[in-house]
Amino acid sequence: MNEKILITSALLYANGPLHFGHIAGAYLPADIYARFKRLKKDDVLFISGSDEYGVAITLSAELAKRSPKEQVNHFHEINQNLFKRMNISFDHYSRTTCKEHEPLVQEFFLALLKNGFIEEKVVKQLYSKEEGRFLADRYVIGICPKCKYEEARGDECLKCGGNYEATDLIYPLSKITRSKLELKETKHWFLKCDLFKDDLLEWINTRDWKPNVVNFVRPYIEELRGRAITRDLDWGIPIPLPDSEGKVLYVWFDAPIGYISATQEWANQIGEKDAWKKYWFDSKTKYVEFIGKDNIIFHAMFFPAMIMGQDKDYKLVDALPANEFLNLEGKQFSKSSGWYIDLSEFLDKYPVDTLRYTLGANAPENQDSEFTFTDFQMRVNSELVGKLGNFIHRTLTFISNKMDQKISECHGFSDIDTDFLAEIDQHVEKVKEYYETFQIRKVCKTLIELASVSNTYFDAKKPWNLIKDKSNRQDLETTMYCCLMSIKALALLFSPIIPHSAEKIWKMLGFTSTVATQNLDEALNEQLIPGKDLPKPVIVFEKIEDEMIQKEVAMLEATVEEPQKSNLKKMISYEDFSKLDFRVGKILEVESVPKSKKLLKLRVDLGFEVRTIVSGISEHYPDSSSLINAKVIVVANLKPAKLMGIESQGMILAAYKDEFLELPILKDIPEGSEVS
Repeated sequence: MNEKILITSALLYANGPLHFGHIAGAYLPADIYARFKRLKKDDVLFISGSDEYGVAITLSAELAKRSPKEQVNHFHEINQNLFKRMNISFDHYSRTTCKEHEPLVQEFFLALLKNGFIEEKVVKQLYSKEEGRFLADRYVIGICPKCKYEEARGDECLKCGGNYEATDLIYPLSKITRSKLELKETKHWFLKCDLFKDDLLEWINTRDWKPNVVNFVRPYIEELRGRAITRDLDWGIPIPLPDSEGKVLYVWFDAPIGYISATQEWANQIGEKDAWKKYWFDSKTKYVEFIGKDNIIFHAMFFPAMIMGQDKDYKLVDALPANEFLNLEGKQFSKSSGWYIDLSEFLDKYPVDTLRYTLGANAPENQDSEFTFTDFQMRVNSELVGKLGNFIHRTLTFISNKMDQKISECHGFSDIDTDFLAEIDQHVEKVKEYYETFQIRKVCKTLIELASVSNTYFDAKKPWNLIKDKSNRQDLETTMYCCLMSIKALALLFSPIIPHSAEKIWKMLGFTSTVATQNLDEALNEQLIPGKDLPKPVIVFEKIEDEMIQKEVAMLEATVEEPQKSNLKKMISYEDFSKLDFRVGKILEVESVPKSKKLLKLRVDLGFEVRTIVSGISEHYPDSSSLINAKVIVVANLKPAKLMGIESQGMILAAYKDEFLELPILKDIPEGSEVS
């Protein structure tokens, strides 16, 4: 019986280009599943789009000197083109700035408010006097309250992975101006998540999901509490209430509703404005969400809670095949440090199907996986060329050169033929099961095994010997017929993963139809037509040479910033180092030095005495009052020196790179303590 399948991939944040991790986590698995279900002739609707609100957008827009709207337009277009190049077969790719989105999000908010799931609170938030605004978490940095990392973000620590509120940071600063922040009262609205705890636990216990998903989210549900759903920002969905100017909905609240608004937009564009309802309001719909693990709590907890709080019976997610992370050559992808692969440039050099296959074969389904250039080369040369391509080419070339380029007749099967056909059927059934259960790695492995089994059969039957004796003609024709049936199965079942290559293979079997439009079960069972002419075979996959891979690795390593070793000062002995006396000093007062843009006059308590120190840090700390009570490291036995007429009785240590300077700030150790 055919199913109605609604498939969504996580909305892609429109502040940067699509990369390998995005593809492996949420988009390629979804596309493969959608293509397979279409082959099964299920009713499939595959939806995604750009996530275009939130602080990360405004922050990246400021850095790029664009407006938020210009920023999202820029990356929406870039990513749409990259998705097309990756052959991701969305039925509709939308964006959260579409006209359908805002009224729907506001409708969700008002329903939750009416039903008692939203409350208004006056809370203290971080405020920048210098900028005249409340700062959202992405605009804040400070000392991590858990591991004491000094450059922690306002919402999470990239060193220890801790999550917290920006107000939990120790010594919070503005990321833009480095100015000190203060707590100030402001009004916000909170989703009373704790009211959904029992319903969520009961619901999630009915989900047959991967253990990595269920085990990840259940502890979060157990500890649910109220969570802010609004921000002080001018870029986002406005609160549909009086006296709420300057308040917008948090992006985590509005973004998942984008799946529904995107489906509404799709319905409007096809001229059937209510068509979206047959997916979102039909309990028989199978709803599958493809996401990365960083989105699990939002899709397995918050979005379901938001739906539970509505007056309408929206469809809850049935399957959530969240994937883990994809790394690059043993390290995390990082564009800022140069450890990444430009997707557009990669696709200029290599066929898209080679990347789709490699990412599918290494899909991070239950644990983190990695992309390496040597593995990519091996997958292409050994598996696509050496096994799949080799079997297809040797079969079709033999038929073209030795058998009049026609499909041969089948004259009855020997035991080896019967065993081979049974092997094909067994592999086909396994592959279909793996597709249904989102196990793409096993799909790739099983299909390559089928190509290997087919090569083994070809070698065992030795058609190059059979053709030498006319008495073997019927056996030869049966052999080649069986090989063509295997190629047909491989083309059909590989088409969700390598659609362009599968189409080439399909056409070489003499079909004028398109492989993606076939009814899978009917096409698998359909017999080939004896005597039908076949086109001249072509090479489907090309080998990747060692020189190309060596060049790729060298280019990758060359882009990474290495510590500058050439600027090291002359080596010294420990005796020289031990002459320096480093002490912890607490800054008591800060004054600007007249007629100097760089110098600050500091009064520093060293525990045993208070000293005056002149330091050239003024341009890096425009709000110099933020340094008061900071504990710094002082070279305490440096001979006094006069700077701008002021005697400086020591030196404060600072770290710098290019034009950026930062003081190491200590926390608990008392002033006067020795540093060694």
